Amino acid sequence: MIRCLPVLLAVVALAACGESNTYVEPPPPKVTVAPPAIQDVTDYLYFTGTTQAAAIVEVRARVVGELKTISFQSGSQVSEGDPLFQIDQREYLADLEIAKAEVSSAKAKKVEADRSLERAQTLIKRGNISQASLDEAEAAARTTAAEVAVKQAALRQAELDLEYTDIRAPISGRVGRNLVDAGNLVGEGEATLLTTITENDPMFVYFNINERDLLLGMEQYRAEAEKAAGTAPSAQGRLRVEMATGDQSDYPFVGILDFAESALNPETGTLQLRASFDNPGALAPLISGLFARVRVPVTERQGLPLVTERAISSDQSGRFIYVLGAENQIEKRSVTIGQLIDGLRVIEEGLSAGEKVVVNGIQRIRAGSLVAPEEAEMAAFTATALGAAQSATR
Repeated sequence: MIRCLPVLLAVVALAACGESNTYVEPPPPKVTVAPPAIQDVTDYLYFTGTTQAAAIVEVRARVVGELKTISFQSGSQVSEGDPLFQIDQREYLADLEIAKAEVSSAKAKKVEADRSLERAQTLIKRGNISQASLDEAEAAARTTAAEVAVKQAALRQAELDLEYTDIRAPISGRVGRNLVDAGNLVGEGEATLLTTITENDPMFVYFNINERDLLLGMEQYRAEAEKAAGTAPSAQGRLRVEMATGDQSDYPFVGILDFAESALNPETGTLQLRASFDNPGALAPLISGLFARVRVPVTERQGLPLVTERAISSDQSGRFIYVLGAENQIEKRSVTIGQLIDGLRVIEEGLSAGEKVVVNGIQRIRAGSLVAPEEAEMAAFTATALGAAQSATR
């Protein structure tokens, strides 16, 4: 074994005299790059507001009586004029007959008084009666005429009271639950609240705009109107308004601005606006009292670049992206970002059409790095495209 040791040492020495170790540069990291999507962009003013029904009507008992019937299903849609409740009519039918009889009696008395007046007028000409008798006849005629008017008014009131026993929907809309059950006395001492009807079509949204945004919106709209028609028509009722509720990422409801207060509120410096949205059907998507996000388009700019949000980073200097430069070298580019559209962010400044932005592999690069780029399309990174891809893999 000792005799083999010199041989082993010689072999090791020979190996050490062979090829020396050298540093091998690692291959450049692979990244995905894509040119920005180019599209027209609409600028909006954004607000928050609250939905409010077009009308909410309280249905009350206007006469006293026992509630006999309820003719609707709670929570259902009703049309104007549909029967809702009926109060016991028997007393009011009797009152109506009495009022009719009293009118007939008063008319008969008037006929007799008119005839007496005619006779008195004839006799006074002959000198057969005194002036006092004629005056009495004229007074009687006027009194009976007044009595007829009073009785006719009482008849109209009796007809109206009978009509009030048949309670019908004053508007079309969704009726609430009945607040009084059949068999109860209603209208005693007060106009008993029976139910409410809410008109949800159209649905209004109220929101406030500050003075700066108001002036901007007025200026932009006036410019667009003059460009389209040569003159600036009134914006009321024509300005497009978009709305979203809850956690909706888009703005699916489209309506028009149909009302604005006449002056700014001096305490808040804001002006209240109202937008109107169509909301038809028994299963209408909007109800009163919802929190609403509202946006109003003011300008449209053409040919702006958009990139996926995953391509945008930030540091102490602000937002930046990595752009593929000459010879596959990475450039760090400061950018000004705008609104988000379907998962792509508008780049207001710092990027031109045709430049290639790093969208994957950002964590492996820095400014000046050499990379191995793989090209893609920015359209593949929209929220719609990514959602469709995720659905396809499930």
